[in-house]
Parts: sequence; C-alpha cells; structure tokens
Amino acid sequence: MLEGNQSFVTEFVLSGFSGLHPEYQGLASAVLFLVYLFTMIGNALIIFLFANDCGLHKPMYYIILNLVASDILFSTATLPKIITKYWFHSGTISFSACFIQMYFVHYLGTVNSFVFFLMALDRYLAICYPLKYPVLMRNFTISTLSITAWIAANGGPVMMVSRAYPLPYCASNIIAHCYCDHISITRLACTDRAPYGLPAFIFAMIVLLVPLAFIIFSYTSIVITVVRIPNSQNRLKTMSTCCTQLIIITLYYLPRCFVYMASNVGIKFSSDMRIVIIMMYSLLPPMVNPLIYCLRAKDMRESLIKRIRRKTVSQNVKVTVIFKN
Repeated sequence: MLEGNQSFVTEFVLSGFSGLHPEYQGLASAVLFLVYLFTMIGNALIIFLFANDCGLHKPMYYIILNLVASDILFSTATLPKIITKYWFHSGTISFSACFIQMYFVHYLGTVNSFVFFLMALDRYLAICYPLKYPVLMRNFTISTLSITAWIAANGGPVMMVSRAYPLPYCASNIIAHCYCDHISITRLACTDRAPYGLPAFIFAMIVLLVPLAFIIFSYTSIVITVVRIPNSQNRLKTMSTCCTQLIIITLYYLPRCFVYMASNVGIKFSSDMRIVIIMMYSLLPPMVNPLIYCLRAKDMRESLIKRIRRKTVSQNVKVTVIFKN
C-alpha cells in the first residue's frame, strides 16, 4: 500500500502562538494585519516609483524590484491565514492548501537568498571593477539573472513538497507554527522523518550558506578596495552605496543564522518564542525594506521627494484656482 493511502488527515490546524491568552488574540490579529497592510503599501510604492521614474531603471533597482515582488508574495502566502485564525477563529487549512503554502514559503525564501546574492554581486562589480561594471551589469544581464533565479529556485521546494506530500499523516494534525513549513509538517508524519528531513536540511543550508559565503567575500573585498581610496570623502561616498543593501541583507541573514547556531550549541527556546523569532525575521524585513530603500537609496529617495513636491504643488494650484473663482 502506498504511504499516501495511509493518511487519515484531511486538514491541518495552525496553532499560531499557542501560549497567547484569548483576550490578546484580537490585538495579535490587528498587529499582523497592520504588518501586512504596511508591507503591501510600502512595496506597492516602490513598484509605483520604479514604473513612473525612468531614472530608477538601473541594475541595482531591477534587483530590488525582484526582492519587492518576493516580499509581497511571501507576505500574501503566509499572513492572511494566520490573521483569520485570530480574527475569525479559523485556524484550519486544507491538506493540499497546507502543502501549497509550504511550497511558496520555501520557494520565496530561496528566491530571496538568490536576490541577495545578486545584490552583493552588483556592489562587488560596481566598486571593485568599476570600469567593467557598465559592460557586465546591464539591465538585460540583470533581467536574465533574475529570471534564472526565479526558475532555479523551484528545484528544492518541489523536491521537498513531492517527498512530504505522500507521507502518512495519521496522528495529530496541529501544526505548531503560524504557517506550513517542511519541519512543522513532516513532524506530524507517522513515519521516520530522517530520510525526508536530512535532504531538506542540506538544501536549506546550501541555499542559506552559499550565497552568504559570497556575500561575506564580496563585502570583504569591497572594504579592502574602499580602504585603499585616498580621499576620505570618496571612501564614505563609496561605502554609502552599499549601506542599503547591507542593512537589508543583515536583517535577512543574522536572525536565521542565530536560530540555526542556537539550536546547535544547545540554546533552547520555548515554542512560542521560537515562533516569534521566526515570524520577526520572516515578516518584518518585507515591511521595513521599503522604508530602508526610500531613506538610504539616493535615487529612490529623490524620486519619492520629487513626487511629494509635485503633488503638493498641484494641490496648491488647485486651491489657488478655487479661491480665484
């Protein structure tokens, strides 16, 4: 008999923050809703600025556009369900929908990792090889690399889902998380998860650590190159072009590395604390990234200021015309 025929679970239940007192569930749903709302508005603003300002059609902003798309999709794939759990007391998710969500969670996480690799590559070539940069990093090149990243990111998640879906789920159907991921689901299988968990763990480490290794190499090379610049003002100007991406990359990698290292050195968290940490590094960066772009990226900041001034002038003109009439 196939393992898939042994599964008696037809739906899963997302436990969310299991220790959360009922009187705070409404507050939790409101906070999660605001996170989702600000994420959508902020990232939609970036898309609007990019679409309406040809000055932003540069390799760096094409890369950022990929991250914006990934952040919107990830937040949409994960947040609405957990919001409805606390808002409408509906934490159930169908068997198939849970695996679809699991696919998008790991797929979009892989896309993000590849996009950060492209960010580091862009700054590495721009600062360490400035004369070759216009030739190597054209908009067409970035578009090709971006499409390749989105396609290549499918491999691991498809493998994880196709191996986890047929497992026999015949015991508890409560997922100790706010969304469906590979570890939370396969822990519920009525079989040894080691043959399924190990390949998924290896894939996660490759996706996380290989881009991170290049990022560390690229920014080390950038620092060495910047230090050799004789003029201190030019050094600061050159480093400022990296700050935006470095902050975003740090927000993504630092909490993840902390969680992995903590589990390996014996530091233990409560179930709720672990979920809080995971939710913070999964959902806060998509919300704060647009703010970082607009405050730190010069072209993006100037584009936004230009739009605000144009809107203000337009409104003042309308008011003047109304008073004259």
